[in-house]
Amino acid sequence: MRTKRRATLSESPGEAESLALHVIALLTSCLVSASACARAPQPDAYGNVEATEVVVSSEAAGRLFRLAVVEGQTLTAGAVVGEIDATQLNIERAQAAAQRGATASRVDEVQRQIAVVDAQRAAAAAERDAARAQRDALVSQHEIAGRTFERTRRLLAEQAATAQQLDQAERDYRVLGDQIKAQEDRIRAQERQVAALGDQIRAARAQEQTVKHQVASADAQVDLVAERIRKSEVRNPAAGTVLTTYAKTGEIVQVGQPLYRVADLAVVELRAYVTERQLAGVRIGQQALVSIDVGGGRQTLPGTVSWISARAEFTPTPIQTREERADLVYAIKIRVPNDRGLLKIGMPADVQFVENRAAR
Repeated sequence: MRTKRRATLSESPGEAESLALHVIALLTSCLVSASACARAPQPDAYGNVEATEVVVSSEAAGRLFRLAVVEGQTLTAGAVVGEIDATQLNIERAQAAAQRGATASRVDEVQRQIAVVDAQRAAAAAERDAARAQRDALVSQHEIAGRTFERTRRLLAEQAATAQQLDQAERDYRVLGDQIKAQEDRIRAQERQVAALGDQIRAARAQEQTVKHQVASADAQVDLVAERIRKSEVRNPAAGTVLTTYAKTGEIVQVGQPLYRVADLAVVELRAYVTERQLAGVRIGQQALVSIDVGGGRQTLPGTVSWISARAEFTPTPIQTREERADLVYAIKIRVPNDRGLLKIGMPADVQFVENRAAR
């Protein structure tokens, strides 16, 4: 039977060749399938890393005494990193403070003057009130003397009183009338004195208000110089990493002159672009995966869509989208934590939206 089998194979060479071709086709199909299974999904978008950069400029003019910043240094918000010469400003502040103190002493002086004049007015008013009471008493006595004078005149007509008594009654009546007139003159003089003292007090109070305004102006001057002194200190406005320095210690700087540039690299943003068809599946707050090349391999970091442009724009030159021939795209921003510092400004990255990936 062994001899017969060999004869059978040798008699059908076409069948053997067909079997070999079929095996090769199966192997090729498996290799293609394996390659397709191993191929990673295409990114949904491409972009570059950005960060919010702040250029710190000088708020005062003068010689830069100190600027303690170097590129790559991490700074905290509010840290004093430099100082501009403020010698002249300190002198101006001392002068303004002295002037303020002198003006404030005038306020105390005017207030003491007001107290003295007010006491004088109170005393004059008391004397006026006493004179009025005395006048009222004289008026009462004058009325009684008048009735006595009239009664004595009638008695004299009836020969019940003497002429001497009549003269005495008339004299008392007239004396009291003269005393009333004198008292009224005194009262009017005292009223004029009270009014004059009141005018002095009002004038003194107006002067007090003027001096107080001068004190407020002096306070504002002191605060203004103090603010200029504060601006002579270079304070870092926001926490971040120093990217570039523009000035050095000892240089003369002007107001608004850039000193250094800082950016917060703890959380960066990836600006990417999507087509109009992709835009419908992208929303603010959506999770995304950002992939970058690190050390010869790929590193994937989680991110969140934080901004979507409301207007379309032409495809930027260095950006490729899924549809390379698309004329208009929409910019988006993806906020990515960068605790390990893997993401650098300008670094290219791929974006894969999590929901899109799950749908596939």
